[in-house]
Amino acid sequence: MAHELYTRTNQKIYFAGLSLEALARAEEGRAMNAQALVQAGRETVLFHLYGAVLGLCHEIAGFYRLPQAGASGVEQILSREVLESIAIPELAELVELAHSPQTWLAQLLSAYGALFQPPRVPHKTKGDVTQPLIVTVNLDEEELKDELGREELESWRQNLKALAIRFRDGLNEC
Repeated sequence: MAHELYTRTNQKIYFAGLSLEALARAEEGRAMNAQALVQAGRETVLFHLYGAVLGLCHEIAGFYRLPQAGASGVEQILSREVLESIAIPELAELVELAHSPQTWLAQLLSAYGALFQPPRVPHKTKGDVTQPLIVTVNLDEEELKDELGREELESWRQNLKALAIRFRDGLNEC
């Protein structure tokens, strides 16, 4: 493998694609551990997408010779403090995407960060004390899951891929 910064970004985007394919197979599977395979697939995709974002940050920081070029986390590069020290259009766009909660990049970074949080019991509000203690429950209802779907993960991958290509075109013109 060449020792160019873009190769790591490309590799991580490719690995995310392979992980998405494995996730699709796990979702279709009927194995006893299918649920675990699906969860592992989601986490693997997030891991590689985060790595691709970090790789893209390294590309930009390396091109502009920023002191953060060797940062070990996206958050160390995509901060407003780094942007205030030097005005870089690609970095400004990434910082804006990362700090706007409705954007794909902010959602990706949030989902990746959530992987490192301990499991939490859902908070239930206290019921009305005047209600009966025995409540009927329908076991056929499935719980709503807020887990990431494969389509959303793939759209993040495609957005990242397009962004990397666009940034590279701009960086090569200089």
